[in-house]
Amino acid sequence: MSSSRAAVHHSASSWRQPCPPAASAERSALVEEIAKRVLALGPGRLLVGIDGFTAAGKTSFGHELAAWISAAGRPVLRATLDDFKNPWRDRHLYDRESGEGYYRNAYDYASAKRLLLDPCRSPEATSAALCSIDPLTQHDHSVETTPLDTDAVLIVDGVFAFRPEIDEYWDFRIWLQIDAELSVRRGGERDQDWAGSEAESIHRNRYLEAERIYLQEVNPLPRMDVVIDNSLFASPQLVTP
Repeated sequence: MSSSRAAVHHSASSWRQPCPPAASAERSALVEEIAKRVLALGPGRLLVGIDGFTAAGKTSFGHELAAWISAAGRPVLRATLDDFKNPWRDRHLYDRESGEGYYRNAYDYASAKRLLLDPCRSPEATSAALCSIDPLTQHDHSVETTPLDTDAVLIVDGVFAFRPEIDEYWDFRIWLQIDAELSVRRGGERDQDWAGSEAESIHRNRYLEAERIYLQEVNPLPRMDVVIDNSLFASPQLVTP
């Protein structure tokens, strides 16, 4: 590992979650193994996508992966697809409340491509935006850009990361696997602050239904570079070799 730690650039979004403390030697070893697989792809910019059910632990794993890669000397950009959703002011124009509506309408893939993915894929680009619309405050951060190094690694987490609209961008694909009921329970507990007693039903009837549509229509798992069972945070298991 390089003795010179590189920078990790984060989104300005208020949705940003902190990097979790080390949970176990077993988890640290797995993160290291995946980081080495990413770095083995070689020099130049790399785009890593992390997907899985809601509350599968995508953001935490992305932060952990970013910390290891930056410690190895490669600059990292961290982003989440939740920062590239359609603004709430336009929600009267479409159904975003049902599972079907959430899957079809919640995310603004055109902005994700224009502001983030296309610049990171283009060797000529020198900067990219890590956030379009803050999902909590609805503040527009699209003009706030981050410098792009020639060897930067972009790590993006989010549900539906491998939809056809953006699937072609990824150099490395990660799926975090958890049971559907565990997703509902974790998500309900996590989102009680803003959803209250409705949190679990929102996860079951909206997010889980959207995930089922995604899996049926897109079938992303066969294209994964790695699948990780993240049911136990301290003891994740590689499902694919």
